[in-house]
Amino acid sequence: MEKEWELFLAPYEQAVGEMKVKLRGIRKQFREQNKHTPIEFVTGRVKPVDSILTKAALRNISVDRLEEEMQDIAGLRIMCQFVEDIRQVVDIIRNRKDLKIIQERDYITNKKESGYRSYHLVIQYPVQLITGEKMILAEIQIRTLAMNFWATIEHSLNYKYQGVFPEEMKERLQRAAEAAYQLDEEMSTIREEIQEAQHLFSHGRGKSKDNYYQRLTDNKEEPDKEQGE
Repeated sequence: MEKEWELFLAPYEQAVGEMKVKLRGIRKQFREQNKHTPIEFVTGRVKPVDSILTKAALRNISVDRLEEEMQDIAGLRIMCQFVEDIRQVVDIIRNRKDLKIIQERDYITNKKESGYRSYHLVIQYPVQLITGEKMILAEIQIRTLAMNFWATIEHSLNYKYQGVFPEEMKERLQRAAEAAYQLDEEMSTIREEIQEAQHLFSHGRGKSKDNYYQRLTDNKEEPDKEQGE
């Protein structure tokens, strides 16, 4: 049985691996052109067998229908610095010819009751096997770092409370979700300044005209790594 699961999941592993390379390639292209990259980093995973079986039981999905009805066996997560980056990433993915979006769920404009925010894409991705081409369903979640922090904490607490949160905890999580979104909103208001500063420091430009770096040079001190170098 274990071998059967390995064979079943192998195309999903391949799909996640290939898409991670391609998405990181997009990030690299932006950086090579000295442009702000909307992709901060990318992670991916294939759902473990026990999680697949648990979800199948909850959703009443038979094992022989997993490929057609379970959309997130292969999952990728794209982290962005700004909310505006999420829209740009979605547009980039929409314009690709090597995958097809079959469903979109905008939990940023329409947040979940819990406070959860993210943008989900369900895609079809062709994997080339020795037996031919196989279409794989995969889910891509696109969110900011603040949204991801909240979602990670909420996911961990879900295991403790099995999805049934005490009322006080539910209210605190909702307030925390709003605080995280307010942080994103504030960062968006100074986005251009942040991007300019990141560009200068990441490319080592502007230091000769920067008072902070000029003082360090005059004093023959090394920049404090925690202060931006």
